Amino acid sequence: MIGCHCPVCTSSDPRNRRTRCSAAVRLGDKTLLIDATPDLRLQAVAAGLDWVDAVAFTHGHADHVMGFDDLRRYAELSRRALPVYAAPATLNDLYRLFSYVVTDAGPGLFGIPVVEWHAFTEPVELGGHRLTPVPVEHGGPLTTAIRIDAPDGAAMAWCPDCSAIPPASRERLRGLDVLFIDGLRHRPHPAHFTVAEAVAAIRDLAPRRAYLIHLTHDLDHEPTERTLGSFPEVPGGILLAYDGLGMDVTAEGG
Repeated sequence: MIGCHCPVCTSSDPRNRRTRCSAAVRLGDKTLLIDATPDLRLQAVAAGLDWVDAVAFTHGHADHVMGFDDLRRYAELSRRALPVYAAPATLNDLYRLFSYVVTDAGPGLFGIPVVEWHAFTEPVELGGHRLTPVPVEHGGPLTTAIRIDAPDGAAMAWCPDCSAIPPASRERLRGLDVLFIDGLRHRPHPAHFTVAEAVAAIRDLAPRRAYLIHLTHDLDHEPTERTLGSFPEVPGGILLAYDGLGMDVTAEGG
């Protein structure tokens, strides 16, 4: 954090060096980017993310969309419009913030983002995987968590910026192999789960494994992860995500 010299901000543990919350998910021969943070360029270079086939946005807050302009590079590399999926309210935010974006990939236009807008209100398919929007509360307004089901039966969900999960959405977040969910800090926040609230949601949803995401500098990685403990409902445990984390998500028994 700017101007902070707390133990986490000055830690030598690289897992405590956090950029804004985002993910790249490999789906067969396609790559989905979830959110375009202000740190997107640095994140992409560090991760070797050279290609993106589509982008899904969870909501329109600055820490999740202000790297949008860097999407132009992926349009340049592919020489095609980049599909963008978001809930209608989030699309309106993107239209307002990035009115210069074009949808006509004509000659010479790849110096700015060239996209195809898609309202993400129903499941869509990418790379043979099913992407399902899951509305969750973010202190009042809804954000879009994303469930991803693979052809082999594996399932994961990305659920950042969450303060409550409506009952219908909870049902869509069951049967997961991996759940990534907001666990901001220990102190209460009006728009985010605390660690304890996230753990309670995880135990109810009972994924095989879970990771807390969207962490603040209140949480020191190693001691926080050590105190999470193990729960019979979550056989793979509850862990903290960190920048550069990568994994293969396989179905139960796979």
